[in-house]
Amino acid sequence: MQELQTILDDALKSFAAINDAVELENAKARYLGKEGSLTGLLKGLGKLSAEERPAAGGRINQVKQQIEAALHARRESIQQNALQAKLAAESLDVTLPGRNSSAGGLHPVTRTLERIETLFHSIGYDVAEGPEIENDFYNFTALNIPEDHPARAMHDTFYIDDQHVLRTHTSPIQIRYMQAHMEKYKHLDAMPDIRIIAPGRVYRVDSDATHSPMFHQVEGLWVGERVSFADLKGVIADFLQNYFETKDMQVRFRPSFFPFTEPSAEMDMSWKGGWLEIGGCGMVHPNVLKHVGIDSEKYIGFAFGMGVERLAMLRYGVNDLRLFFENDVQFLKQFN
Repeated sequence: MQELQTILDDALKSFAAINDAVELENAKARYLGKEGSLTGLLKGLGKLSAEERPAAGGRINQVKQQIEAALHARRESIQQNALQAKLAAESLDVTLPGRNSSAGGLHPVTRTLERIETLFHSIGYDVAEGPEIENDFYNFTALNIPEDHPARAMHDTFYIDDQHVLRTHTSPIQIRYMQAHMEKYKHLDAMPDIRIIAPGRVYRVDSDATHSPMFHQVEGLWVGERVSFADLKGVIADFLQNYFETKDMQVRFRPSFFPFTEPSAEMDMSWKGGWLEIGGCGMVHPNVLKHVGIDSEKYIGFAFGMGVERLAMLRYGVNDLRLFFENDVQFLKQFN
């Protein structure tokens, strides 16, 4: 009995003096481990007579429970002390002024798209959208692009499979919109005018300071009974003057060729004492109208297309298109 009390007193004193969790576990082994003093007494029970064994075992288990309780209490105390020390080291001074989080901003290309949409909406144009993966009909055939046209070649176009491509322009949106428009108003003798812009991402196999494999394009379309080439030039001039905020902006058309317009023209604008090409345009080809079920003898229209990044580069004075896509925060912060 005296030996048990000595072991208990020694264990309690030892545990109380320890402030480290690892050291506490090592101390536990001295009493309750395989070679511990209390474990040794339990192993010695077999040497006692059958009459002595129950009483001795009971006393040993009672001391074991007291040691385990003291061990558990000390573990809890060490954990609490460690937590309090950590909290004290990481304390927060609530009287300090708050830290403002950085405000995000719009990408310059997004800002340009929003500006374009706002300006065209102000003159009665709706914004149309469509899928970025297109089939051959919408991306080529319906736009009067022949089978042997270079735009269909693998070196110009990203093909998904034999019939599907990443759209090379937003013109397929025009086709889809005209189809839906005709279906909606087929019961009428005369359909309302179509006036839309089709902004969005397009994809072509090209990459340099002024070209990217993915870029943004905005195309415009106006189809009605009394639409003229003069209307086309007036719309383009009005847009560019408002976009660049100058009434001195001049616009000229140069004859060109596109499969989906006839006649066709390159659009130039006056820029820094010279002329700068800004996009292509023309009167919608009768074959394009035929593909969507519009009577080309009754209706006529014009279409145009411009690169959004090109407009952004000119407005913000950026000389390399690739800067828009490198995600350099210092560069992008300039526009917000």
